[in-house]
Amino acid sequence: MRATACAGLAIAAALFGGCGEEDFENQARAPVRVALTGVIQDDEVTVSPSKVGAGPVEITISNQTDSPHSITLEGESIVERSDAVQPGATGTIQKTLSPGSYEVKAGSERAVRREIRPAVLEIGRKRRNSNNELLLP
Repeated sequence: MRATACAGLAIAAALFGGCGEEDFENQARAPVRVALTGVIQDDEVTVSPSKVGAGPVEITISNQTDSPHSITLEGESIVERSDAVQPGATGTIQKTLSPGSYEVKAGSERAVRREIRPAVLEIGRKRRNSNNELLLP
């Protein structure tokens, strides 16, 4: 009888513990970060792909010149600048971008004397959220 009463209490506790509010609101996660790659050359900066949807981006740029350059992302009221990237090294800028047009520029003392054409990055409409995407950090 004592065992039956204990078992009944355990079952009642389990059922009662499972009760709760059914209106759990699941917030949408941000879109998956898009990795863009680029290169600084003597006469221009290139970034690929040059058109992506709005959301988080990570731009990794390799400096293929003989002098250090800082990387600047400008547009839509955003100005983000990296530290100087040494020749042969890479620099990274991470930002969440809204729709619009942005420029990725390379700057140095040498670049002031000789213009390096910036890369133009076109950001389209917002990408879908990353809910139901497996194996994301």
